[in-house]
Amino acid sequence: MAGNRRADRRGGGEASPLRLVAIAVILIGLVLVSLRLLPGSPFESSAAARWGDAGTTTNDRSTGTPTDRSAREPAPAPSPSPSLEPLPFQAKDLKLDIEGWYSWSVLDRRTGKIIGSKNMDETSTTASMIKSWIVADYLRRAADAGDTPSDAKLADATRIIRDSDNTRAEQFYTSVGRAASIRRLLSMCKLTDSSVAADGGWSRTALSPRDTARLGNCIADGTAAGPKWTKWLLNEMRLVRGAGDFGIRKAFPAAEQKKIAIKNGWIDRTREQQMHINCLAVGDTWTMGVMVKYPIDMGYDYGMKNCQKITEALLRPGV
Repeated sequence: MAGNRRADRRGGGEASPLRLVAIAVILIGLVLVSLRLLPGSPFESSAAARWGDAGTTTNDRSTGTPTDRSAREPAPAPSPSPSLEPLPFQAKDLKLDIEGWYSWSVLDRRTGKIIGSKNMDETSTTASMIKSWIVADYLRRAADAGDTPSDAKLADATRIIRDSDNTRAEQFYTSVGRAASIRRLLSMCKLTDSSVAADGGWSRTALSPRDTARLGNCIADGTAAGPKWTKWLLNEMRLVRGAGDFGIRKAFPAAEQKKIAIKNGWIDRTREQQMHINCLAVGDTWTMGVMVKYPIDMGYDYGMKNCQKITEALLRPGV
């Protein structure tokens, strides 16, 4: 007996049952703790779950309700839409040394936005500028009726656009119903400022610079001449020559001028004792109208140069 007691005090011999039970309890406790910390275990604690993947469903700390961590993450910012190239023009309040009245407007063909002078809704008589619509109206109506203009008629249309032939313009105007054609212009091209001439003639049609830009867009988008003839008409307008080749496109570099379609008007109004000079231009992304009125004794050249001068004053640097 004494020998056994000495062995126990030295730590040798068999362990007591109580010690074995204590060791077993400790081991079981460690296993349970491990299971509570193991993700996916049925014993997993909410604390362990909160350390899981950001995309998994977890419990909200304050309410204990399931929440999606990915839903709390800020959404990525959408990619910005590509910005449009600026037009060659910039809006300005012009103060030019020009005798008489002048007004201008530019329409962005991509957005429909219009800029212009404060008086861009005021009107002047169109003179030959309206011939662009008369020819467009004739061509569209012919196509709608299933007809193809003869070579002779197309040659006449060319003379009206390129050379501003008055006799042929009058014939075409009569064939499309005269004032009824202008009423179609106001409706189809959604003009807001303009009106049919009191005498029903084409030359005294009243158009504003804003509506002139809208007319240009109406031609460019195919509404005026229709899908069959729009390209043909714009090409003829790029080939305007002689006395009618002045104004807006002359403000651009020579290479750019060839791409710009135009139709201008110029007339001396004895009743008003004024010169009425009007410019319409169609570019790739824009249309523009410029109008000037001034004393009749100053001649045509003064107004023609001022159409160009106004355009130059509005161009962005480097154009």
